[in-house]
Amino acid sequence: MATRTVKGKPKGRWFAQVGWRHAVGVLAVAFSLFPILFVLSAALNPLGTLSSTELLPTGASFENFTNLFDKTAFAHWFLNSLLLAGVASFASIFLSALAAYAFSRMRFAGRRVGLLTLLLIQMFPQFLCIVAIFLIFTTVTDLWPAIGFNSPWGLFLLYMGTALGANTWLMKGFFDTLPKELDESATMDGASHAQVFFRIILPLVAPILAVTGLLAFIGSINEFIIANVFLTQPESKTLAVGMFGLVAGERNNNFGMFAAGTLLTAIPTVLVFQLLQRYIVSGLTAGAVKG
Repeated sequence: MATRTVKGKPKGRWFAQVGWRHAVGVLAVAFSLFPILFVLSAALNPLGTLSSTELLPTGASFENFTNLFDKTAFAHWFLNSLLLAGVASFASIFLSALAAYAFSRMRFAGRRVGLLTLLLIQMFPQFLCIVAIFLIFTTVTDLWPAIGFNSPWGLFLLYMGTALGANTWLMKGFFDTLPKELDESATMDGASHAQVFFRIILPLVAPILAVTGLLAFIGSINEFIIANVFLTQPESKTLAVGMFGLVAGERNNNFGMFAAGTLLTAIPTVLVFQLLQRYIVSGLTAGAVKG
C-alpha cells in the first residue's frame, strides 16, 4: 500500500512524499463533518434555540422532532416534495432522453438552432420569469384551479417548462458515443425508432440516466424561488418553502426544529444516491476505460 514506509526511511521524507496527503484528507473529512455534527447537535438540543446550540451537545432529546410534526405541516411538506421531485425528475429524464435521441441520431432542419436555443435559454436565471408566471397563473387559477396556485400539479407543469436544456446536452453527448451501427443493424432487422430507443439505446445509457435523474431530483426537491411564489397555503408547501418559513421570522427560537427538519430532508436524497450509485460508478468506470 502507498501508506507503508520503507524500512529505514526517514519520517520527514515519508511525510513529504505521502504523509501530507493523509493530513489533507483528515482536514477535508473534518471540514465536511463539522456542519453535519453541528446540525445534529442542534436537532438534539433540548432547548431548541440557536444561541444554546453547541458543537458537542450537552443533552439529547427528540423534542424538536416531535414539535416539528406537531406544530408545523412538515408531513405535508415532505410528501409534497417527494411526489413533486419524483414525478418531475422522471418526466424530465424521459423528455430529455427523447430530445437527446432525436438530436443525436436524426438530421433535420433546425437541429443546430434547436440545440443552441436550449443552451441559450439556460443562461437566463429563473427569477426573470417570476412576474410573467404569476400573471399567467392568476388567470389559470380562476379557470382551472386544479393546476393553479397551491397545486402540486401546477408547479409540476412549471418545472416541466425547464426540463430540457442542460440534461439534453448531457445525454446527447453520451448518446453520441454509442456506435450508430447498433441503430442501423436493428433497423435492418425491422425495428422501429421506438423499439431502437427503448430496447437498445436506453439500457446502454443507464449511467447518464442515473446522473441526470439524481441532478433533477436534487434540483426539484431544493427548488425555492418559483415554489415560494407559487405555494402559499401551509399544506401545499414543499420542504424548501416550509423550512424557510421556520427561520424567516424567529430564527433563534425555531432553529432546533429547523435542524431536525434538515436531517429528515436529507434522507430522500441520500437514498436516491445510494440506489443510483451502482450506475453512476459503472458509468464513470466505463468512461475511464474508453478514454
